[in-house]
Amino acid sequence: MKKVTIDATDLHYTPLNQQIRKAVREGTDHIVLDNVMGQRFIADGLKGSVVIEIHGVAGGDLGMFMRGPDIRLFGNADHAPGNTMDAGSIAIHGSAGDAVAHSMRGGKVLVRDNIGYRGGIHMKQYVDKCPVLVIGGSSRSFLGEYMAGGLLIMLRRFADTLEIERGIGSGIYGGEIFIRGNVPDSCLGVGTKKDICHGDDIARIVPVIHEFCETFSLDPGIFLNSEYTRISPASARPFANKYTWE
Repeated sequence: MKKVTIDATDLHYTPLNQQIRKAVREGTDHIVLDNVMGQRFIADGLKGSVVIEIHGVAGGDLGMFMRGPDIRLFGNADHAPGNTMDAGSIAIHGSAGDAVAHSMRGGKVLVRDNIGYRGGIHMKQYVDKCPVLVIGGSSRSFLGEYMAGGLLIMLRRFADTLEIERGIGSGIYGGEIFIRGNVPDSCLGVGTKKDICHGDDIARIVPVIHEFCETFSLDPGIFLNSEYTRISPASARPFANKYTWE
């Protein structure tokens, strides 16, 4: 295995990303980024199977347009990690900002703790690609807004201190959202329906929960022995009555 370590101290994001791309071109299998402090666009558009281990706080659009790499962030992330990601994985050992997995169309984004507003907005899927976003804690408002496909799970590790916020699934027309515990009707967005999960639905998310817990060294017991609410589209055209047709 070829491993490279890059010190990002006081390094602008452009030369940092140039060094990352150079390492990938040279066949590096494992890149370690130390002292990252807000640099944006890390691993954007990268292809292949390289592991990128990040220590610090990643800036916006981590892994945007990425197609394959495995990012392991030991720290927090700013807005939109996984933006329009096509394949690969991002595991955030901390919290993340707004628009996590924005328009993501493949791969997985796992966030150990909490995220900001509009997580999973416009996630989509096509052919055999089904993006997955798992949030260990909770999110702010408008989780899963305008979802067109994919799987979103919110495990609510800190349910005793963080309430479910409004607008969940607003405008959803594809995909599904699973939230541990009961979701009040007042928190549902336009065009949603909710069901208490049973049988096959639970069975489908169990492997994802196990993977999440293994990634972050968490006990899956509390998550597997819980009730889940499934939120899905009430219609494929949630805003049909907002348009005029001749």
